[in-house]
Amino acid sequence: MPTSDLSAQPQFEPQPVPYKSIHEECGVFGILDKNSAGLGHTLYFGLYALQHRGQESCGMAVFDNHQLRIHKEMGLVNQVFNESLLESLTGQIGIGHTRYSTTGASNLDNAQPVVARSPFGGITLAHNGNLINTEQLRDFLKQHQYLSQGSSDSHLILIYINYLLNQGKPLKEAVKEAINACEGAFSIVIATGDTLIAARDRHGLRPFCMGRSKTGALVVASETCALDIVGATYERDIEPGEILIATLDDYYAGLETEGVGRTESIFLDGPRKEHLCVFELVYFARPDSLIHGQSVYNYRMNLGRRLAQISPPVEADIVIPVPDSGNVAAVGYSRESGIPYVEGLIKNRYVGRTFISPTHELREKGIQLKLNPLKDVLAGKRVIVVDDSIVRGNTSRNLVKMLKDCGVKELHLRISSAQVTHPCFYGIDMSQQKELIANQMENTEKIREFLGVDSLAYLSVQDMAEVAGYEAPCTACFSGNYPAGKPVDFVPLSLTQASV
Repeated sequence: MPTSDLSAQPQFEPQPVPYKSIHEECGVFGILDKNSAGLGHTLYFGLYALQHRGQESCGMAVFDNHQLRIHKEMGLVNQVFNESLLESLTGQIGIGHTRYSTTGASNLDNAQPVVARSPFGGITLAHNGNLINTEQLRDFLKQHQYLSQGSSDSHLILIYINYLLNQGKPLKEAVKEAINACEGAFSIVIATGDTLIAARDRHGLRPFCMGRSKTGALVVASETCALDIVGATYERDIEPGEILIATLDDYYAGLETEGVGRTESIFLDGPRKEHLCVFELVYFARPDSLIHGQSVYNYRMNLGRRLAQISPPVEADIVIPVPDSGNVAAVGYSRESGIPYVEGLIKNRYVGRTFISPTHELREKGIQLKLNPLKDVLAGKRVIVVDDSIVRGNTSRNLVKMLKDCGVKELHLRISSAQVTHPCFYGIDMSQQKELIANQMENTEKIREFLGVDSLAYLSVQDMAEVAGYEAPCTACFSGNYPAGKPVDFVPLSLTQASV
């Protein structure tokens, strides 16, 4: 139903696990458009473009002359919203969210946008990322008798802002002070009756961009593909530690007198430096997006080229990808190596992303519901298979078995990222460290033996960073170097002292 609110040992045998044991985080979208009668439709298309970033729940919140309407449900964007509902979501300011839970339960209480009643009316927030000092934030808010309705860190951010508003602080100051107290990864959109705010963490861990439509409307989104679909031109990324503020009257006053809408940028305290998650480029982002100013498609192509350059030479007949995230890297590998690229696996687009089977027989069929091999293409061939990553190893092992069962003569596995050795605390649902095959096995040869492939090669962390083309991408899940720290680094006392 729609909601409206104003307030053990590692397992290395085939297991009943999802096809991908890593999941997208969330997608956020916001728009300020004085002339938009179809605000709900614009939000719909923006969220639809970001559906790959979250598929458990979605929602929209719109302000029409300060009147707030919100609708959110469990499910995909096209399941949650219909034409009559979208026609009712008119207004001048709106934000939207697609969610995959990384903190908080997967239920309607934690669907976003989240909403609170502030001293001057409704305020709503949507968040991509993951805070690492949630317990400290929760303790502080409990001490001041502000309790969260939901269990997600996104609720805590909004409640903290509302607490400061209730202390009499202006919106801009309250947002900055509350977000200054947050540690971890976040790209946040906030909306009130007359203001749209976009904020990004000091380390720029999650992607965030802004653009403008042909009529001058301001649009912010997790990825540029969402700007494209609503007819907005990409202007720039939101900077690490930036809080971008656009008030309806000031924005359009600038548009009328200066030809461009006026926005204000303030910045979080402390050092700010870009540490964009490299896994966004490897796997999460859509290939038609620009991330940190570069094409995700080209990045993956170059990963594949680098992989062919550094891999031990083997004689092979064809290169095939593991769809879809391995597709572009496989093309790059093929072009660099001169080995023909073919499609050897066909992906079923209509199977749910979290297939879990209760029986051994159906478990064995689990991956084939997702991917089916083209036997006439593969039988008797020496095959190089390109995939984006190996996490627990169970899925890769099942895939190898399926390919060999259809007659592959030799199978050489190439991975367009480094070995995943550490969990992510910044918004990726990464397995616990004890479940990561590269963390538990001594070396690449042991992993190769477990998977049953003839050869196995990864990229290095250095390869990934060099191809990324910027100084210090976050490689925490590959290297164990956490640019924003880990949850154990933060204690309640320091937060209380800094916030009181």
